Amino acid sequence: MDTVILKVEGMSCAHCVKAVTSAVSALPGVSGVTVDLGAKTVTVAYDASKSSPDSIKAKIEDQGYDVV
Repeated sequence: MDTVILKVEGMSCAHCVKAVTSAVSALPGVSGVTVDLGAKTVTVAYDASKSSPDSIKAKIEDQGYDVV
C-alpha cells in the first residue's frame, strides 16, 4: 500500500468531506481516505498497481476542488 497526501483548496464543510471521500473511495485500489479540513489535506491509502496520485488528483478536481 502506498500513501499520498494532497493539499486541497476549497473544502469547508461536512458535505465537502463526503464528496471527496466518496469520489476517491470509488477509485480502484483505494483502501482509505482521510480528509482534514483544518489542514486542507486529503490522505489516501492506495494500491499503486491500480491507481495513481494523478488519478486521485483528477477525481478530487472533478468534485470542484483545487489540488495545489
